Amino acid sequence: MAPQKLMLRPTTKDLAKAAGVSRATVDRVLNDRDGVKQKTVDRVQQAIKDLGFVRNLQAANLAKSQSYRFIFALPRSGDQFLERIVQHIEEAAEIFSTDHIFCDVRHINENDPHSISDFLDSLSPNEVTGVAIMSPETPQVRDAISRLQDRGVAALPFISNQTMMDADWVGINNRAAGATAALLLGQFIGPKAGSIMVIAESMQSRDSLERRLGFDEEMNAGFEQLRVLPSLETYGNEIRAGEIIAASLASNPDTVGIYVMASEARKPLSILYDLDIDPSITKIAHERTPYTEHALRTRTLDGIIAQDAGHLVRSAIRRLKGNVDQRRTVGSQENIRIDILLRTNI
Repeated sequence: MAPQKLMLRPTTKDLAKAAGVSRATVDRVLNDRDGVKQKTVDRVQQAIKDLGFVRNLQAANLAKSQSYRFIFALPRSGDQFLERIVQHIEEAAEIFSTDHIFCDVRHINENDPHSISDFLDSLSPNEVTGVAIMSPETPQVRDAISRLQDRGVAALPFISNQTMMDADWVGINNRAAGATAALLLGQFIGPKAGSIMVIAESMQSRDSLERRLGFDEEMNAGFEQLRVLPSLETYGNEIRAGEIIAASLASNPDTVGIYVMASEARKPLSILYDLDIDPSITKIAHERTPYTEHALRTRTLDGIIAQDAGHLVRSAIRRLKGNVDQRRTVGSQENIRIDILLRTNI
């Protein structure tokens, strides 16, 4: 049987022939330049539909030296998970540089919405193409993002979601992540009754609220013998964290499980280790870091609910570029999975 003829993607030459115009005219239509009669524009647009022409934006951008300058606005305070994010941004900047994509990191005070707003207001479309913002949702930040977009700068929430941008953000489904933590914790504990400690950095962040909602829903539905305690908020202060964790353990001697809901688990887990708590207490934390990996291997942690830091960064870059180019990214490619890591698969 003769081989089938290979179907090639239509080119601008094919468009010009189908529309009965020159390639220069096709180029003017594709780039929305003046000097083309409407009936000619209509003929080119009809040829695009008839041939199924899809423009190669990467080649077009390279031809006109289009470059993308993206900023990752990340919290000033952070630990190993944030360090891993920065490492992947540096790696991605090298990988995407051939596409004229350049990335930079700026640190913001996540506890000061006014300073975040001032920072976003200072960004000029002449210098910045897009911004990925890791910040709690506040009216000040929300309004600053809107003003940024009005100035022509692409913006998307990064890991920490913003209500007005639910359809276009990068991160896991936090409600599902919280429910997954509850299911894992409940199954590890088994039929034993007792209290569950929940440690958060701040319940003012939307990701913490959604994780807690998912966690409570699953616990209430499947583990009636377990009593989930109010969330302990550390505010990133190690002294405060030590005091409130110790006080909770003293007040709730029946504690059988601990859920470290914050993305930076090293400090809470270190405090629990120093307190020499009962090793039979089941502990679940978020995010894969050198510390949580070590804790899994040494059996001082039972499970990790994680999101791939490299995937987060690459997805943010692709989404920002798609926003600038006014093209949708592939949804399945940008879906950030919820990973469950145990001692056996770390």
